[in-house]
Order: sequence, then C-alpha cells, then structure tokens
Amino acid sequence: MSHNGLSVPRPDETGPEAPAEAVPSSSRAVLVVEDDQAISTSLSEALREEGFAVTTAGNGRDALELLRAGQPPSAIILDLMMPVMDGWDFRHAQLHDPALKDIPVVVVTAAGFSAETIRMQFGNVVMIPKPVAYLDLLDALDRACPQKMIDSDKKTTYGSSP
Repeated sequence: MSHNGLSVPRPDETGPEAPAEAVPSSSRAVLVVEDDQAISTSLSEALREEGFAVTTAGNGRDALELLRAGQPPSAIILDLMMPVMDGWDFRHAQLHDPALKDIPVVVVTAAGFSAETIRMQFGNVVMIPKPVAYLDLLDALDRACPQKMIDSDKKTTYGSSP
C-alpha cells in the first residue's frame, strides 16, 4: 500500500520505465504531465497496475518534446500549475499542433478553478480536482482509451466504453 492509500507495485515489480525519448505505443498509453514527483510517481505506478503504458513529463515543454518525438498517447493527464511551461500554455500549444490537438486531456489540479472555467479555456476536457479521486480518473481514462479485446471464436469486440 502506498502513502496515498492506493495499492501500487514496488519499482522492482513494475519492470523498466518507458524510455524518456518517446511516448509508448499502446491503445492505453498515457502521458502524465505533473511537476510534483510524488503525485507523478503514485499516478504512474497505479496506472501501470491497471494496464496502462505510462510516460511522464515534469512540465509542458518536456511533454511537447516527448509528444513530438514519438507515438502519441491515447490520453494526457495534465496538471495546470507547473514550472517552465504550465498546463495553460501546454494546452494552447497542443490545440495549435495538428498532430496533437485531438489527444484527449484530463486536467488534474489543486488550483481553485471551476470546471466551467477550465472548459472555456481548454475546450472539451475532463477536470478532476486534487487530491485525485482515482476511480474518477480511471473512468475518464477508460472513456479516452478503451481497452478492446477480440473473442477469436465469435469475432466480437468487447470494450470498456461504447
């Protein structure tokens, strides 16, 4: 059990981290953009346990570099208040980059902005206040990156979202 109440694997159980040069290619790949190392680590470990391929960036500029260098993730988890390039500037750059503008974003923030204010500035995003309600985050990510399974006998696709 981690300090935040989530059951997360220890580093020796999670295998090697994804390379910093590129976002992993996966139908459930997530980029966590968060400057607080404890939050970033907790979210990453918990999401890996749920089957997500996770890459992290400590600010918006690093996130843009990762996104432009590799395969885009299925979703981005974005903090707003960060050094170097904050979430506001990151989202502005993301929306103006044709290769990145359609990647779904889940905003996680301790800043006291209303969901309406965030949506007015960011467009169609999900906002989850810190401390992060983990089940809400999983629900938002399941909608953004459905996990599909094929039943080879019936050729039926099952997913966590319609």
